[in-house]
Amino acid sequence: MLAVGVTGAPTLADPQPIKAHLDLVLLALEAIAELNSEAMLHTAARLHLTDTIGDRLTLWRLRQSSPLRKGKGGRKRLDVDEARALTLIASELASQHHSKIRQTVAHLEAYSQKGRAPHQAPMVGDYLDRFFQLYEERMEERPPEALALKLLVDLLFYSAPTGDRRLWLNLLERSSPSS
Repeated sequence: MLAVGVTGAPTLADPQPIKAHLDLVLLALEAIAELNSEAMLHTAARLHLTDTIGDRLTLWRLRQSSPLRKGKGGRKRLDVDEARALTLIASELASQHHSKIRQTVAHLEAYSQKGRAPHQAPMVGDYLDRFFQLYEERMEERPPEALALKLLVDLLFYSAPTGDRRLWLNLLERSSPSS
C-alpha cells in the first residue's frame, strides 16, 4: 500500500484512485457548502497543516493531479502526508457543514421514498446544479447523477466525529490492488 518516493517521503502505491476520490470529495463539499480554496486553506491553517498545504498553488497542484481533471498539470505523486492533510481538511469542512449536509440527505431520502426524482427536492437540486457546474468546468466529462448523490451521502459519514478515519480507510481500500 505504501511506497517510498524519489524524495524519500512515503507515497501511496496506487495514488490514482485516491487522488481522484479526494478531489471528488472536495468538489462535493464545494458544491454543498459553496466553499472555495480560501476556506480550504483557512481550515489547513486551523489544523496546523500549512507545512503540507500552505498556499493556493500547492492546493491547486494537489487537486489538479486527479486523473479525472482536464488539464492534469498538477503533481504526479501524492505522498501520505499530503493525502492525510487533504483527508483532515475534507472531514473538518464536512463537520462544519454537517447540518446542511444532513438536511440535504434527508430531503434526498424523502423524495426517493415518494418515488420522485432527487433533483426535484430544492436543496438536492441546488447541490446537483453546483456539483455538475463545478465538475464540468474541471473534469473531462459529465458525471452520472448517481456519483453526485453518492458523494453527498458519503459527506454525511465524513462529517461525523470519526469521519476523517472513515475517509482515510476508504482511500486506503481504493489504493489496494484488489479494489
